Amino acid sequence: MSESVELLRVEGVRKTFPGVVALDSVDFDLRSGEVHVLLGENGAGKSTLIKMLSGAYRPDSGRIFARGQEVRIHGAQDAEKLGIATIYQEFNLVPDLTVAENIFLGRQPRRYGLIDRRRMEAAAEVLLHRVGLHVSPRAKIRELGIARLQMVEIAKALSLEARVLIMDEPTAVLTSEEVDRLFRIVRRLREDGVGIVFITHHLDEIAALGDRVTVLRDGRSIDQVPASTPQTELVQLMVGRSIDQQYPRERADAGEPLLSVRGLSRGGVFHDISFEVRAGEVVGLAGLVGAGRTEVARAVFGADPYDAGTIEVRGEPLGKHDVTAARNAGIGLVPEDRKGQGLVLDASVQENLGLVTLRAASRSGLVDLKGQRTAAARIAEQLGVRMAGLGQHVRTLSGGNQQKVVIGKWLLADTRVLILDEPTRGIDVGAKVEIYQLINELTASGHAVLMISSDLPEVLGMSDRVLVMAQGRIAGELPADRATQDAVMALAVGSTPATERTERTERIENEEEGPRGH
Repeated sequence: MSESVELLRVEGVRKTFPGVVALDSVDFDLRSGEVHVLLGENGAGKSTLIKMLSGAYRPDSGRIFARGQEVRIHGAQDAEKLGIATIYQEFNLVPDLTVAENIFLGRQPRRYGLIDRRRMEAAAEVLLHRVGLHVSPRAKIRELGIARLQMVEIAKALSLEARVLIMDEPTAVLTSEEVDRLFRIVRRLREDGVGIVFITHHLDEIAALGDRVTVLRDGRSIDQVPASTPQTELVQLMVGRSIDQQYPRERADAGEPLLSVRGLSRGGVFHDISFEVRAGEVVGLAGLVGAGRTEVARAVFGADPYDAGTIEVRGEPLGKHDVTAARNAGIGLVPEDRKGQGLVLDASVQENLGLVTLRAASRSGLVDLKGQRTAAARIAEQLGVRMAGLGQHVRTLSGGNQQKVVIGKWLLADTRVLILDEPTRGIDVGAKVEIYQLINELTASGHAVLMISSDLPEVLGMSDRVLVMAQGRIAGELPADRATQDAVMALAVGSTPATERTERTERIENEEEGPRGH
């Protein structure tokens, strides 16, 4: 690898929006052949900084240098000419076009004025091989899963001969195997001299992949430290305080069953699902991706149909495939895709908080706007939503504050059973603790929570009981004091019937020595 050179430097950049200082005197630099992690809470200014580097925003003041020369980045084309490519959480791909067409979109090789498909597909194949993606260049983008879409985005960046690659939360929706594959590609790019700006909320990824870390807080660059810095120190730099307890679960005796599910089945998706969630408890639903957890949650909420089984809320039967009935019975669902399914992004905070209660707040076809605003203000204050005001568009909020708004709309509706699907995905550690404390407040006031999460420490830390799903079935149940990562994974990867798997887990637990922690 050639000697490391400075690819980018940002000096004292500032960016403001109406009522908000997004960046204030931020410094940052990137060298060739390094992974420089950009760390900070949601709303710390990370997205604003990378959008400035990619040409989406222009700084109000400050300077940007590329290879030692001061530059102006006024749009995506300017960034492209400087060798800067950005892969956002929301991929910039066209579903109905092929992989090759997406890689070379707007830059297709031509012959005699026509697109030279053979040359384009051959070039795409070379790039796909470089990132280790074994798909046809002729495959349609809509046919690919999230991990493969990400590889296509990387191949697209390489087609631009990018020397700076910005990756915004690239591991947020990947399995551990897919993360390992992505890390191998990132390390290979680093060896080739590419400079990589890597944004993540998973602190364990920093030491595994990073070289340096720049920490942003409240729009300012707080410090630059080695990637080997202990996680406790990184957290303190991020949030400005120490977090003594990452999972502050306050357990108490559970009350009456609020949600009872019996024999729920849907052909080819899940089978014979039975469980209860009681007042005052958090029941975790764990399992590998594809085990059927989200599908069960959506069926309970009435969003998806099911073939057999019953659902009761506080002893009263609930009709099939009826969201309105579920909502009226006191069930709320915070979906895993908060932007796509939980929010109206171009509506205000107030409008989003009032979505569920809109009909109840209407009289003779007219909405009680004053009452809605008062209620929205109360919930926003209770949840600590950081915003310029109730009229601010939800799209402009940080991920953690968007999640608070999704939860808040169900609190306004006096929801008794709240289903949380991946409640802290893409949320920084400080906001996570705030969400956990909110869960504690809900259960302390007699609500019941069913929590689905792929973050196993989160499930173990916050659940009173853990249900483990495997291949569309409940593989077993573990109380909090017996739930360990090994015990959960033994159930999650099993292929034997549920009763045998439960017995096997009990044997594993009995063979373990010493106290069982989380």
